[in-house]
Amino acid sequence: MGDVRVRAMRPEDADRVLAIYQQGLDEGDASFETVAPSWPAFDAAKLPAYRLVAVDPDDRVLGWIAVSPTSTRAVYAGVVEHSVYVDPAARGRGVARRLLDELIAATEAAGVWTIQSGVFPENTASLALHERAGFRVVGVRERVGRHHGRWRDVVLLERRSRVVG
Repeated sequence: MGDVRVRAMRPEDADRVLAIYQQGLDEGDASFETVAPSWPAFDAAKLPAYRLVAVDPDDRVLGWIAVSPTSTRAVYAGVVEHSVYVDPAARGRGVARRLLDELIAATEAAGVWTIQSGVFPENTASLALHERAGFRVVGVRERVGRHHGRWRDVVLLERRSRVVG
C-alpha cells in the first residue's frame, strides 16, 4: 500500500474513473446501473468536496470514491451516500479501505455525521470492507428492483460519526 496515495479527483481523471465504474457495473453486483454516466452527469451528481482517487506512483487511477447528497432538505445536510470502485487489477491491496478511510476523515472534518450506502448482498467483499470501516447494517430492502431480469435485494449500511453530532 505504500506505493498508493489518495488525492482529490480531477477532471482529467474522468476517463479512468468512468472506465473503473463501468468495470464494476459489468461484473453485475455493484449497482442497479448498467452503464456508467457521462462525465457531466457524474460531475453533477457527486459533491465536489468528497471525490477522491487512489493512484499508483505514475499517478494512474486505481480506484475512486465519491458521495452524493441524500436529500436537498437542510435537516439532511450531514448525511451523504457514497460509492467506491476499484480497478479489478488493483483489488486486494487495500485501495478501497484507504479511500474509505480518507473519505471518513474528510466528511467528519466537514461536519458530516452519517455516510450511508446500499450494497447487493452478493457483494460480500464490499459488505466486509464496510463492516471493518465501522458501518453497520440498518436493514435490507427486499426485492427492491429488477436487475438483469431478476429481483435484487439491497443491504442498507450506515456509518455514524463518533466525533460529529
